[in-house]
Amino acid sequence: MRKLTAMAVVAGLFACTAGGEEKPAKSHIISLGLFKNGLAVVKRTVSIPGPGTYRVEDVPEPIHGTYWIESNAKVVTQLTSRVVDAPARGSAGVDFQEELVGRQVVIYFTDGRIPPATGEVESLQPARGEAAWDRTYQRPRYYYGYRGQQPSQQRFLILRSKDGRSYVDLSRIAYLQAKGDAGMVKRRKPVLLFTVSAAKAKPATIHISYLAKGMAWAPSYRVDISDPKELVLHQKAVIKNELESVNAPSIHLISGFPSVQFGHVTSPLSLRTSWSNFFSQLNQRPQSGHASLSNVAFQQVVTHNVPAPDRGLDLSAVPSGEGVDLHYQDIGKHKLAEGDSLAVDVASAKAAYDRIVEWIVPDTRDADGRYIRDHERRQDPDKYQDAAWDAVRFKNPLPFPMTTGPAMIVSNGHFNGQRLSYWVNTGEETTLHITKALSIRTRSVEQEKEGKREIVYVGGRTFRKTAVSGELRANNHRKETITLVIRRRFSGDLVEADKSPKCTLLEEGVYSVNKRNELTWGLKLKPGEEIKLTYRYTVLVYH
Repeated sequence: MRKLTAMAVVAGLFACTAGGEEKPAKSHIISLGLFKNGLAVVKRTVSIPGPGTYRVEDVPEPIHGTYWIESNAKVVTQLTSRVVDAPARGSAGVDFQEELVGRQVVIYFTDGRIPPATGEVESLQPARGEAAWDRTYQRPRYYYGYRGQQPSQQRFLILRSKDGRSYVDLSRIAYLQAKGDAGMVKRRKPVLLFTVSAAKAKPATIHISYLAKGMAWAPSYRVDISDPKELVLHQKAVIKNELESVNAPSIHLISGFPSVQFGHVTSPLSLRTSWSNFFSQLNQRPQSGHASLSNVAFQQVVTHNVPAPDRGLDLSAVPSGEGVDLHYQDIGKHKLAEGDSLAVDVASAKAAYDRIVEWIVPDTRDADGRYIRDHERRQDPDKYQDAAWDAVRFKNPLPFPMTTGPAMIVSNGHFNGQRLSYWVNTGEETTLHITKALSIRTRSVEQEKEGKREIVYVGGRTFRKTAVSGELRANNHRKETITLVIRRRFSGDLVEADKSPKCTLLEEGVYSVNKRNELTWGLKLKPGEEIKLTYRYTVLVYH
């Protein structure tokens, strides 16, 4: 049985690892689980022939609290740095002092009157103690640059010659000639050391798991309504790899709304962070997903999964799955270099559907019964838009939930529209808007009835009780009969309404003085036919 071993990272815990023999070892990714919010569940394995200290250069940068190892041996891990030979890179971010250490160089200056300087690039020890770290935790000072983190810019390049040390001003160098292999340089990089003892079997196996940033997936849907009775639903996933080059035997796409409270905090295990940076990240408050469509919240809705904010309960959904509400969809083995993108078909299914025209008439009042002001409407125009939409209504035919993502509707090879599809459980009904129904003319009006207003006191506040009457008109300018679904939202208490609509209490009005309601009518409208509906309700208006 594997023994769960939490990693202990203590500087100098095993002094022999810095100067003793370190055997190279390779880690292999055995599976990846991708969330939509930029986090990936990475699982790796390392095979160890026996006791000793092993160096792995595939170094993780995990999310705080997610790095764990399982092994059939006793293992202690340490993250440190080593100077290794590496291929030369472009000019951006080149550190001559580090990369050319030990090499003979000839330096030519921008001022031709200065003779060339020659010598060996001297090896300098990294700063330690107070010179490297800010013990007051006010601002991070990085130990060294790694994977894009640039080190502090030095002013001088230090050479060693027979006459002693030379300090060369970097800003005055015209060009530099380094002797030896031009394709290889010295570079300090992080490495992961495993000190293995008491192995129960040979070879011993180390399994590493952690959450990391840099790889995610984005879903999209294609809804083909060429057939007037049955649609075809396709799901596709786009994967972007900014983590590292991977050749994973198994990649899973994860759908759900996971709780990753420390997803914005890099583990102090990483050599790119410091205690100062770690504590600073802990002080940041991560954004939480909710149904409002402000810029930040809209990002949360798409990258996480939130049911449609105006959708009621659908008890016809098919029960599926056990345990927590996370769905893992296996898309098989894929090889991706760092920076690659991949588009893959995930699933497809057919479903019966209805073509409808959905007319949504928004609530014109706030929680205190007062009319919504113009500046509030401009902040969220979609919420307060009074419009009729061509739409399709169907039940999710896939054997797993539809995750939140864009849905494109096509018919007979023609693009019809695109809309955000919210989370839909298997067998649950959803409605997707296609385009505005411009040939269905609609008009909604309301007016307060005159007369004596009753004064009502609620929680020490004064309200006046007002009676409101409303009228809805719709005219069908098409040559076909349409199914018109009217959804009128209002604040207050319903008195009466034509044709007995369904009245639903909306969740957003649970804690307000006035109830938040929605009246829903489902009607057939023949070509050229007009319909008129009236309703009345009372509302408390803050005085």
